[in-house]
Amino acid sequence: MRILLLGGTGLIGSRLAQVLVQSGHDLVLGLRNAAGRGEANRNPRHRAIQADFAHDHDPAVWLPRLAGIDAVVNAVGIISESPGQSFEAIHVRAPAALFRACAQARVGRVVQISALGADEAACSPYHRSKHAADQVLLATGVPAVVVQPSLVFAPGGASTGLFAALAALPLLPVPGQGRQCVQPVHLDDLCSLVLACLEHPDPPRRLAAVGPEPLELQDYLLRLRRLMDLAPAPVLPVPRPLVRIGSRLGGVLPGPPVDAEMLGMLERGACGDPRPMTRLLGHPPRAVDAFDPERAMPSLALTARLAWLLPLMRLSLAVMWIFTGVVSLGLYPVGQSLALLARTGLHGVAALVALYLAATLDIALGVATVALRRRLWVYRAQLALIAGYTLLITVFLPEYWLHPYGPILKNLPVLALILTLHELDEGRRWNT
Repeated sequence: MRILLLGGTGLIGSRLAQVLVQSGHDLVLGLRNAAGRGEANRNPRHRAIQADFAHDHDPAVWLPRLAGIDAVVNAVGIISESPGQSFEAIHVRAPAALFRACAQARVGRVVQISALGADEAACSPYHRSKHAADQVLLATGVPAVVVQPSLVFAPGGASTGLFAALAALPLLPVPGQGRQCVQPVHLDDLCSLVLACLEHPDPPRRLAAVGPEPLELQDYLLRLRRLMDLAPAPVLPVPRPLVRIGSRLGGVLPGPPVDAEMLGMLERGACGDPRPMTRLLGHPPRAVDAFDPERAMPSLALTARLAWLLPLMRLSLAVMWIFTGVVSLGLYPVGQSLALLARTGLHGVAALVALYLAATLDIALGVATVALRRRLWVYRAQLALIAGYTLLITVFLPEYWLHPYGPILKNLPVLALILTLHELDEGRRWNT
């Protein structure tokens, strides 16, 4: 078949593209930037065309793209809205125009990758928008399948990274009692299901893409922890209001945030009947314990641990800078601070200005460490400032190198901490 795949650069779409080509199908990728995909156009069985879900909301735009197309797969989706990327545009208006064009062009099969929970009882904007597009497709009369995945497991996926990070914490935090129903499906099983929906002569109109058994959220986290070869950890029930507060702190506290919408979808549950999927595949989908045949979990485990260690390191560094500045402003006797500055050659007003400027700078660097999204320059400023302080103390107060409490020697692990954050933390955010 000649298949038009929309969303072929996303997590599901990129893997699905490989599966479709390996199965002998000719593939056309609909991309926002098809001109930048020259390598796809050079592949005789894999080329790209221009398609932008943010703007292509008229069936007439889609009709020329469907010439010679036997089947269409829509794998386009966003988990949260951003400027120019709304649920209404991406999940509803563009797919609706595409599906109506498919009906006019008499496309032989359309597969819509939706989501479990996208139904009449949907509460979240994500689920409601997916459900709206599903309904349009099923009303067109085109031979169609709506595939509704539960949580999709893929080592490189954002949601997998989020749950792995939660599973890697010393205490496993779960909303409420952690009894939310999940039924994770492996990405490869989901792609095999989409392939079967395309090739089967009469697939179901709706299909839940789920694992072989429903799990409570806390059980899923414990199984992920075992897969990552981490020691057992106790489960920590977290009241839902506290989870909401934590989600608004944007990564300041250790661990990745679970936003309010994801919390709502978890509370709704994401479980379904695996039997229709099993019949179509010819075998059961793999269980969570069999999710790592390619040994990708060690790498995922490292990333998952960094997800809570880096915020913890950043928070501790911020507290050090802020507390140092506050102490210098007056908690430590100002007279003794001025006496130390006098040994460096600063006296009177110059010493007071230097003291308060240094204290203010320390506080500003501490606040910037947790408040700014891009922190590379903050870490570099901290490295330079500590190096400057150390040089001044070495020249004017060398006895502090031999102080029994090691106030200067302790700069060495602090410098190592800042260098670690400089190399690993720049721009790190968990997006679901």
